[in-house]
Amino acid sequence: MAHPYARELGDFLRARRGRLRPRDVGLEPGGRRKVTGLRREELALLAGLSTDYYQRMEQGREVRPSDGVLDALADALALDDAERRHLFTLARAARRPVPAQVEHGPEHVPDSTRRLLRVMDTPAVVLGRHLDLLDWNTMAEALLGSPDDHPSHRLNMLLLMFDDTLTGERSCPDWERQALDYIGMMRAAVATDPTHPRATAVVGELSIRSAEFRRLWARHDVRASVSGTKTFHVPQVGDIVLDWDTYPLPGGPGPFMLVWTAEPGSPDADRLALLASLHATEHS
Repeated sequence: MAHPYARELGDFLRARRGRLRPRDVGLEPGGRRKVTGLRREELALLAGLSTDYYQRMEQGREVRPSDGVLDALADALALDDAERRHLFTLARAARRPVPAQVEHGPEHVPDSTRRLLRVMDTPAVVLGRHLDLLDWNTMAEALLGSPDDHPSHRLNMLLLMFDDTLTGERSCPDWERQALDYIGMMRAAVATDPTHPRATAVVGELSIRSAEFRRLWARHDVRASVSGTKTFHVPQVGDIVLDWDTYPLPGGPGPFMLVWTAEPGSPDADRLALLASLHATEHS
């Protein structure tokens, strides 16, 4: 059976090879091509590898590339810093024996983090490493709706985002960018444990029922720590544009906090405050 990290490494290399065009790396396309990206032999040539060796890497076979080979591949593929780190993470893990079955217990949110959530006056949630919603504050509930409306096993940002019955936000101009951010975070989590049952369940379900997810997942984008801007369509107060940032919790890989903020004194801050007031009135 192929090593799980070797399979991930092969998928990542194949996706990044398909992203490049011959002219991107100074090659003449020449003749009719069956592939849109670089051919395996073209990338192997650029990286100074034999085609057979590189093909075995893409196929997830027993190959343990050196750091020098990885550097050459990263340069040939024009990887950015995050992608280069991802390449090394997968390859170094693939060099080690297949890990024994690990017991995966529930993720824990420290009491101090729960208290912090309650006193924050801006929307914030705690997400697990596979984007499960573990805790949230009142402001997040006002902005996103009540998580209590959904079964606990469905409280996952990717599952919710790709559920057509729950959201009409696919019409938002930044929907795909937001989806790619979440998918990139899931990719980073999978890189640390490709066989984790929660990752397998979420990715497996979405791969079966959503062609859109399959297309975006196949890009093999990765995000380690992200921030951005998102527009929320809120009927009661109008559109609210918020910045969002992620903050890892102490103690290594695991849950992290996702926080949305508005520029103080801005119209978006005013709308957010109004939304919070309306939500408090409705639930008083």
